[in-house]
Parts: sequence; C-alpha cells; structure tokens
Amino acid sequence: MFNITREEIDWGGRKLVLETGKIARQADGAVLATYGETVVLATVVGAKAPKPGIDFFPLTVNYQEKYFAAGKIPGGYFKREGRPTERETLISRLIDRPIRPLFADGYKNETQVIVTVLSHDMENDPDVLAMVAASAALTISGLPFMGPIGAARVGYINGEYVLNTTVDQLPESQLELTVAGTADAVLMVESEAQELSEEIMLGAVMFGHKSFQPVIDAIIRMAEKAAKEPRDLPVNDTKDIIAKVKDFVGAELLAAFQIPEKQVRYAKKDEIKAKAAAEFTGEGKLDDNKFGAVWHDVEAQVMRNMVLDTKKRIDGRDLVTVRPIVAEVGILPRTHGSALFTRGETQGLVVATLGTGEDEQMIDSLEGTYKQNFMLHYNFPPYSVGETGRMGSPGRREIGHGKLAWRAIHPMLPKKDEFPYTIRLVSEITESNGSSSMATVCGSSLALMDAGVPISRPIAGIAMGLILEGDRYAVLSDILGDEDHLGDMDFKVAGTEMGVTSLQMDIKIAGITEEIMKVALHQAKGGRMHILGEMAKAITSARSELGEHAPRIETIHIPTDKIREVIGSGGKVIREIVEKTGAKINIEDDGTVKIASAEAESIRAALKWIKSIVAEPEIGEIYDGKVVKVMDFGAFVNFFGPKDGLVHISELAAKRVAKTSDVVKEGQAVKVKLLGFDDRGKVRLSMKVVDQETGEDLTKKQAEEAAAAASEAPKAE
Repeated sequence: MFNITREEIDWGGRKLVLETGKIARQADGAVLATYGETVVLATVVGAKAPKPGIDFFPLTVNYQEKYFAAGKIPGGYFKREGRPTERETLISRLIDRPIRPLFADGYKNETQVIVTVLSHDMENDPDVLAMVAASAALTISGLPFMGPIGAARVGYINGEYVLNTTVDQLPESQLELTVAGTADAVLMVESEAQELSEEIMLGAVMFGHKSFQPVIDAIIRMAEKAAKEPRDLPVNDTKDIIAKVKDFVGAELLAAFQIPEKQVRYAKKDEIKAKAAAEFTGEGKLDDNKFGAVWHDVEAQVMRNMVLDTKKRIDGRDLVTVRPIVAEVGILPRTHGSALFTRGETQGLVVATLGTGEDEQMIDSLEGTYKQNFMLHYNFPPYSVGETGRMGSPGRREIGHGKLAWRAIHPMLPKKDEFPYTIRLVSEITESNGSSSMATVCGSSLALMDAGVPISRPIAGIAMGLILEGDRYAVLSDILGDEDHLGDMDFKVAGTEMGVTSLQMDIKIAGITEEIMKVALHQAKGGRMHILGEMAKAITSARSELGEHAPRIETIHIPTDKIREVIGSGGKVIREIVEKTGAKINIEDDGTVKIASAEAESIRAALKWIKSIVAEPEIGEIYDGKVVKVMDFGAFVNFFGPKDGLVHISELAAKRVAKTSDVVKEGQAVKVKLLGFDDRGKVRLSMKVVDQETGEDLTKKQAEEAAAAASEAPKAE
C-alpha cells in the first residue's frame, strides 16, 4: 500500500531520518523528518497554473506547533491552537527566506509550504528540522525549486563551535546562530551573540555551512528515488523587450537615480515609467503585469550598472559612507526614556517603559510556560513611506524586524536580579528609506540609556547591501530602500565597540561566498563604529538615576514559610497593603518580594508593613498596639503585624483592676511590652510596665521604687 523512501544519517551525534511515501500522499511533496525524538511533517502544494493578474511569486510558508507534540492541552476557553504565535511567525519567516530565492524566475504559481511539529523531545528545537524537512519536500515535489538547501544551528561554547546545540546547551553558549544555504553558498543567517568578533561570527557561518552538507546529500539521494516528474520551467521571453525599454528611457532613468531626495527621485521615476508604459503597453503589446516585471528589471540593470561602473550610489555616496546621523534623547516629557534616531531619510522614535513583575509577558510554548521581562515592539505605519495603508495588528515583517532588534539589544541588558524591572521598548518608524530595523537598534540603545537602564555598552546596527554581476561585485554600507529592493543582499550587523551581538543575512540570488561575507563584515564594523560615535554626541552611558515618572522598585527576601502570611487568606492581606500604600507588590516562590511605586513614601510604607508581618517580635521590646477583644481575664491586643497577644488583667495597671473594661475598650490604642511566651507558645504582654503617654519602660523605675519601699520597712517598725 505504501511506497516508502527513507534516508538516515548520523548528524551532530544524533540520528536524522527523512521519510516520504506514507503520510500526506496527495501533496506534491511530503516529508516526515525526525531528529532525536523531535518529529515534523513538511508538505508542499503548488497550483498547476499561474495565478492570473499578479506580477509576484505567491509563496506562503506556515509553520505550526501542535500542543500534543509535547503532551500538552492548549489553554484558553476553546482548548485548541489559535492564531500563530510570535515564535511560529518567526520560524515561518526562517523557512521562507532561504527557499524563496531558489524558485525559477518567472514561476508565478501559488505555492504553499506547511510544516507541522508532531513531536518535541524538549532537547532538539524543531526550527532547523523544519527547514530541512521543507527543503526535502520541495526537492521531491517536481516544482521548479533549484535546491535543495541545508540548515544548521551553531553554538560557541568554551571557544569551540558546537553543531545543533540542544535546549540545555543554549544557556552556556555565547552564540545562537542559524544558517541555511545550498551546497555552494550561504543564503540566510540569523543570530544572537555575546559581543563576538567578526572573525568568530564568520567562522560560525562557515562551520554551519560545512556541517549541513551531509543533509543536502541525503535529500539528493531521496530525490533520486522519490522525486516527481519536474514541471516545465517558466519561459523567460522578456530579454528583448527589456533591452528595448532600456534603450528608450535608460539615459533618463540613470539621471533620475542620481537625485538624492527619495520623494523627488520617485516622482521622476514615475514620470519616466509612465512615458515607457505609453510606448510599450496597450493592444498587441505588454499587459500591465508583464510591463511591471519588465520595468523592475530595467530599473535594476540601470541602478546596478551605475554603482558597479562608477562606485557611486543613488544619493551620491561612495560605497562605505554612512548617511548623516542625528541622535536625540529625552524628547518626550512623561515617558521613562525616549530617543529620536535619524539617519538620512530613515527615522525611528523609540520609547522605553519600565514596569514591574506584574507587567511581564506570559509565554506559553511547547517547552512550557515562562515569563519574559524584555519586550521590543516595532511598528511601521504607512505614512513612514508617504503612503496610505491598512492599520492593524503587526504583520510578519513587523514581528521579524522587532525580533532582530530584540536579539541585538538583549545580550547587553542587566541581569534581572541586578535590575528588577520589566522593560518594554516601542519603535515607531516615522520615516523609512532603508534599514529601519537598524535604526530601531540604535534608537533602542539611546532610549534605554535615557531611561537609566544600566546596559553594558551602547549598541548600534548597520545594514549592508550587495550588487553582484558575474565576477564584479560591490558591497554597500548603510543601504537605501532602492538598493535593498534592486540589490542582491540584505546583511544586517549590530553590536557594540567590543563585538557583534546580532547578525542577519538574506540573499536574493543563489548565495554568496565567504570572501564577500568577509568584506561585508569588515565594512560593517567600520560603519558601526562611526554610528556609535555619532550616538555618543547625545548620550554615552545610562543616566545615574531613573526618570522622574519611572517606578522605583525595592527588593527584599522573606522566609518562604512567611509568604502565606504576607499574602493572607484569599490574598486579603496583600490586597490591603496595596490598597492602603498605593504600591505594587510581586512575591515570587523563592521569597523574593518586589515593591514598586513612583512615590518613595508608598514603598517605605509597604516595606514597613511587610517587615512587620515576617519579622518576629523580641522579648522586652515595647510596641504600639490596638485592643481587639476584651475578656473577663484580660484583653487581647494586636501589636505586631497580624500578631495578637494577651494582656492579663493583672498586667493592665499598677493597681488592682476589678474589671478589664474599667481600663480598656475594644479599638483603643495602647502601648505594650512583650514579656514572653507561655508553655503553649501564647504571647504574654503587659501594659502596666509601660508609660501609656510616652512609651517609657517603667520596669526599672518600678523595681527601684519597690526596693526603696523594702529598705524603709524596718525603720517603720
């Protein structure tokens, strides 16, 4: 019934198994991939004909994690998986980025890749396995995919590279890098690093590239046995018409590309495009979609040749110069920290907000539920590029750019026990013409320092581009939007003066060599140092104090057996403390108590209250108390937090007392001395040895009076 093809290799000390022919047989390609006990299913379906009326490749990648993979039932009311999580969105992008450039030019059929996590062993993260499975499914599908690709995760532990670091190894690794590519070149890199050098980062990329070659070989062996008949390649019949359009308006377009201002340049390009459209579209000529594709290629040829021939770019810069930078901090009066970072026609307004433990983000994943105390949110409103557009929840691009900046900043943040705040950064891109994600990194660093967050060192980022034609290439520092759109590479490097904290690379061609990456990293380092210098004109390190409106947090530790007393039955005690002091209070299982408020007095009041609950009263000390119950044999007095003690009727006053109510009433404020504890541990208090006006201990005075009276007794006889 089943015609199963299986490939198995030892990879990074664990078994990798690729299998097809048993599950999802109606898909164009389906591969079940197993690594350790982590299992994913990748399926590929491509429409049989191009989607009419489009001039782009409609590829969709969906990565989904099923809770049953970890033996869990989803939370929430419906108890089923809902909209994609941020992690699922990021891994969908991770799969998309290296496979998209490898589809044949002109292929416009709607294509969907779905990768489902079926089992997770809590040791091997499914993301790299998902990329491998997707590559294998595409390779056997018959679609015009010029793969396969391989992928790997690389760690750096004790000065050595580690292939496919496990979940347990990641905390001790100075690097978490994911790399994907073909047998010949690297296509995609995503990473977070602890200020590593450019040489170590490049070494990690090449280590990963070498390490996934056996995976590519295994996919090829599977394809030789199980691949479907290849579909016909799309015919590219636009070469002649591209040449004609270029001859018609090429000189004008070249002049337009030399206009520095983006909006003026775009207006001129639109004018030239309209002129060309009038000549080459219409009855018996190109339709609008075909002309759009032709125009893109004409633009690319003109711009790319200009750069390669002249070493000058669209805005007149040479290959390495960074656009003018203006860095400003403290521009918003009521926020905890704010910065405006402007680089050329790209601008980011970044705001830092400090919160308490209550503000931490709860994240539910296959690995379990955990709290995140650092969030970075990136927003790209349509006005930033002078357009109208839909405003709604963040898309894949916004989530991806935000995570890139998060990775760049995260290694430089103080540890939670040193700075017990929840940190949220929001980057509002107010202008965009290239590399708004790197503007977010720079603005985030400035906003954090303005808020008084003690980051280790300032962080800056720069985006590098590439134009590659045969043996000729040019690496561009601080790319513009057009250079990104019409170029071959988007290579983003962020870090401090000491090293790299994040590196992301996307390639639009079949890959780049180690030599080109080395040039790009070296050039990026020079650009990063320049940007850090410009940022230092605004602020060089974190402010010594938090902003006026930021909350203050005091941290104390209490015995774990006292936590219940501070919280109270049903949370009664802690709610009362919060209501009456105005402070926010967070208690952790290890007895760590964080008290937060913008008002110092609120913190002091809450701190005093909690200490009174957890502290033990001392024998011989005098306390302010309140009578809570009057009995025939004495009065019960609340004197130490929630603690009550008995003032026996004989201890109410120095003279004999007939009735307790003759001396005290319920609710009366009194001063008491702790005498000790009886055999049953009950508290014994005294009022008669304390001056009820001044709080003075009368024990010594009463003893002296008694001694004097005793010494006078014989004389009286």
